[in-house]
Amino acid sequence: MPERVTYELNGGVARIGLDDGKVNAMSAAMLGEIAAAFARAETEAEIVVLRSARPGVFSAGFDLKVFASGDAARSLEMVRAGAELALRLMSFPHPTIGVMEGHAYPMGTFLLLACDVRLGARGPHRMGLNEVAIGIAPPSFAIELARSRLHPAWLSRTATLGEMFEPEVALTAGLLDRVVAPEMVDTTLEEIIAGLRAIHKPSHAAAKRRLRQPAMDAMRMAIDRELTMAAYEASNRARSAVAMPR
Repeated sequence: MPERVTYELNGGVARIGLDDGKVNAMSAAMLGEIAAAFARAETEAEIVVLRSARPGVFSAGFDLKVFASGDAARSLEMVRAGAELALRLMSFPHPTIGVMEGHAYPMGTFLLLACDVRLGARGPHRMGLNEVAIGIAPPSFAIELARSRLHPAWLSRTATLGEMFEPEVALTAGLLDRVVAPEMVDTTLEEIIAGLRAIHKPSHAAAKRRLRQPAMDAMRMAIDRELTMAAYEASNRARSAVAMPR
């Protein structure tokens, strides 16, 4: 089986690639592999790039088949793995760049939101928190993460109405930092990397912690409150059945 997560280190830049051969569904296993790649990058790299190798998709989000199976333990394991990874990226000591060149459904959006720089390619793909459209309320850790990056009106639209946004609108909303033509992504990425090489890395890490500590504290509280088996089972009983996409 091909590697779902690849890791390449060159010139101090760790490039983490996502490719499960399908739509980069964020199973607990795949999330664990991404977390391991970031752990490696923390000790080896100065800058990290997170990017999909699948044409037209960054990630389809959490693996909906796990939710639909009714296995609360597996679902909880997956969601908690995603929450812990997003929280880890919020405090990652090195600059991180997320590249969106295709659809980014919720867990994919969460990973991009947790990156320091979000670069998007123009195109007919979308990102956001559309959980309410499939019978799931967005987890509180994700709302706190999104609250720290999105403008309030746009956060309300995506979190409570399930709206998904194409790149130009996502830029306005605060989901992305830069949007360029697809053929300019590689050039722009290298320009961003060059700029990040010039910053003082210890100061970057300290500033990131100071800026994001309230959001990280809120995410930690949400994870510990909601992502326990007792809380998760109670939530499941109150939730309608997951509507699998057609």
